[in-house]
This record gives sequence, C-alpha cells and structure tokens, in this order.
Amino acid sequence: MNEPTLNYVLCPGPAAPSVFPGRAPAPAQLHRMAYWEWNATGDPAHPHVVVCVHGLSRQGRDFDTLARALSCHARVICPDVVGRGQSDWLADPMGYQIPQYAADMLALLAQLHQRGPISMLDWVGTSMGGLIGMGITGQPGLPLPVPVLRLVLNDVGPLIQWEALQRIGQYLGQSVRFDSLQQAAEAMWAISTSFGPHTPEQWLELSRAMVRPLPDGGITLHYDPAIAVPFRTLTQESAAAGEAALWQLYDHITARTLLLRGAQSDLLSRETAQAMAQRGPRARMVEFEGVGHAPTLVAGEQVTAVTEFLLAAEGATAG
Repeated sequence: MNEPTLNYVLCPGPAAPSVFPGRAPAPAQLHRMAYWEWNATGDPAHPHVVVCVHGLSRQGRDFDTLARALSCHARVICPDVVGRGQSDWLADPMGYQIPQYAADMLALLAQLHQRGPISMLDWVGTSMGGLIGMGITGQPGLPLPVPVLRLVLNDVGPLIQWEALQRIGQYLGQSVRFDSLQQAAEAMWAISTSFGPHTPEQWLELSRAMVRPLPDGGITLHYDPAIAVPFRTLTQESAAAGEAALWQLYDHITARTLLLRGAQSDLLSRETAQAMAQRGPRARMVEFEGVGHAPTLVAGEQVTAVTEFLLAAEGATAG
C-alpha cells in the first residue's frame, strides 16, 4: 500500500526581545516542522504540489485517505503544524498563532520548490488549515513559488461562530492519559461526533497518529497542551475584531475556491458560507448532510468532491 515519507523543514520563530534596553532582539530560534509526503507518480520532483493542512489539535496523517487518492497525480504534502505530531514544540506558546503557521508554510514551500520546482500549487485546509490557507492566498506579494491555483476550505470562513470556539476551548490543552489506543479513540470520539459517521475501523485509524507514548507505558494526545494558551486569550470582542481582517484576506483570494461545509456545522454558518459564494473568489459550496464541524475527508463522497475539483481543474488547465 502507498505510504508517505516523513520529512522536516527548519523554520524561524519570532525574534526574542532583548532583556537589555537598547540592545537588538535575540536571533529567532529555529524549530523543525514535520511533513508527510505522498508521491506515487514515479517522479520525486513532480511539479504539481497539493498541500493539505489540518485543524487546530489534529496532525497531518488526518489526510491519509485523500492523499492516497491524489498521490498518483501530484506530490501531496501534509505538514504537522508546529506543536503537533512529529513537529517541535515552541518555547513561547504565544507563537501558536496563524502568522507563525503561515511563515512556516512559506519555509516549507521554499524547501519543496528547491528540491523540485513547483509549477502548479493547490491547498486543502481543514478549519485552522483553511485559515492558514487564507493567509497564504489572500496576501499579494508573499514569496510563493507560484500562486495557489485551487483552494479548498474545509468548514471554515472569515466569520467563526463564537459558540463553536467556546466548545473547542472546553477540551483543548487538557492533560489526559490513556491506557490504550482504543481507550483514547473512544475519548476522542466523545468530543468529535460532529465529524459525522465513521466505522470503528476508520475512527481507530484516524486516532492512531493522534497519540504518543508516555514514560509510564500509557499514551497521551500528540500535541503540545500549550497550543491552548493563545486560544484562551480570545474574547468575543477580539474574535469579532479579527473578522474584518479575515474578510479582507478572503476578498483578495484569486484562487479557484471550493468551500466544504458540514450541514450541521456550528463553526461555519450557512449565512457565512453563502456570503463566501457571493464575494471574493466566489467559492463553490458543497454541503454534507449528517456532518458538523468538520468533514474528515474520509467518506467517499467527501474525497470525491475534493479530487474532482482538483483533478478536473488540472485537466482543464492542461487543455
């Protein structure tokens, strides 16, 4: 079976302020971001790259099913955003925010372009990964190898419902210990039923990369609990203030855009999705019944929606 390779890219963090008045800030501390590369094309430097970026507390192996479906057509790159999975943890938890994540992605794209020139670039972003994608595609002048041609936003937009942020904040960053993968999967399912129907086998597979071993023989979640620190500084007022900036980014997007929405999503309202279809890149929306926040891109109809959008567009571009 087609499996990914694990790679790393060195990324600069924010410069540390000097403790001595009048002195320059300390040099930025480097951190490693891990990424999983899928490539069944036979060309290790295939010029078509699809970057798939996960949600807030998830990791790059979430995209295994989609990546396998795309890997015969492109290099599929699934990073573990810093603080998650195989990536380093940041010394300063306030770095766990979109600007740092976007800067890391620019470093990743530069490394990928150096190893094999990119001539076609697509982006698939679930929740937080979609916000990072908006930051990458909505700011003209960023040092991208090529502009993003196609953008998939998975259940996220410029306006995020406050109630959903409160729900996520109830469990994000809590220290937990499990005796087995099965126990961890059951606990994660209890807070993830909005992902929609999954077979026990599908959910166990999604859960496998979500845990790491503890010295006492147990396991815990595979992310830095400190990713919750900046999240907990959010207020309803600050979230509302950020909405205007996100809409400005969205309105500058020129990539062809597909918006996926769980029909029962509490994070992306139907009203926001409809507005996204009418302004900026005028996203085409696909909804999935029986799913909330967020579609996991494991179910056949979800995978098909993404692959047809990316690969049909590829054919049209080639023709």
